[in-house]
Amino acid sequence: MAIAASALQHAPEEAQTGFAYDVIAGLTATPKRLPPKYFYDETGCRLFEQITAQPEYYPTRTELAILQAKAAEIVKLFPPGAALVEFGMGTSTKVRILLAAATTLSAYVPVDIAAESLEREATAVARDFTHLDVVPVIADFTQGFDLPPSVRARPLVGFFPGSTIGNFEPYEACSFLQRTGKALGQGALLIVGVDLIKDTRVLNAAYNDKAGITAAFNLNLLTRINRELGAKFKPVCFEHHAFFNPRYNRIEMHLASMKRQRVRVDGETIEFRAGETIHTENSYKYKVESFRALARGAGWKPQAVWTDESAYFSIHAFVREE
Repeated sequence: MAIAASALQHAPEEAQTGFAYDVIAGLTATPKRLPPKYFYDETGCRLFEQITAQPEYYPTRTELAILQAKAAEIVKLFPPGAALVEFGMGTSTKVRILLAAATTLSAYVPVDIAAESLEREATAVARDFTHLDVVPVIADFTQGFDLPPSVRARPLVGFFPGSTIGNFEPYEACSFLQRTGKALGQGALLIVGVDLIKDTRVLNAAYNDKAGITAAFNLNLLTRINRELGAKFKPVCFEHHAFFNPRYNRIEMHLASMKRQRVRVDGETIEFRAGETIHTENSYKYKVESFRALARGAGWKPQAVWTDESAYFSIHAFVREE
């Protein structure tokens, strides 16, 4: 079935304005920071796919293995005729496992801010799953957005893989789950991938791959700011830092200035001390019960959880209580 083109809603001028505002706000804050959602321009998406193939990076292959092993159990929870809403599509590799197993699904609704990759992947899914209505929505899923009426009329299943929930501060994760609950409605099902606390050496290696792909991914954020906001960052004057912070149970990613410097960004002059960092990402790691408790506080009732044998990663199923 063809893609529902009416769902391809995009406002590039508003997106650009939001990018400039967030960059200036973040770089003038103390400490400096940038939202991780801006990693994912076309180059960033390509680099992230390379990261997932690195031997040190366990999350993607582990989650895929769980999905492949447990797909039949997961889709048994789907109501007949449901629409599967995926928050942050990226590539369709993971969702295809569920689409193939869930024979009673009626629609697939990928939601992503990266318009070109979304349309490309949605077109491929529509070609390969001709029985589904494929309704892509170009939107920032971390903010409020409207599902098309044709989707809201069906039973809804949310899908949020990849441990992206870990990029939120815990209070932000709670708020996101609350907004998701309101968007999907009472009785909706939510499937979420969550990375688990494990040996620090495993965690640190995953975000510092020997090939330097994660470093390039982090530094690409500066290249994007240069291209889209006319800034004058010299990426060679910054270096990638990533480490596990046990106090907060999170991986932190930073870009560290290698010298004292000034950079002009969208009319603002940003000063950096030698060693000063831009905090670009957190990736929180959870225990199964701690994440279930967080979800309960956001109005989601735990239904099931699946993990790998090493307990590196988890996939949770929740039902909306409110």
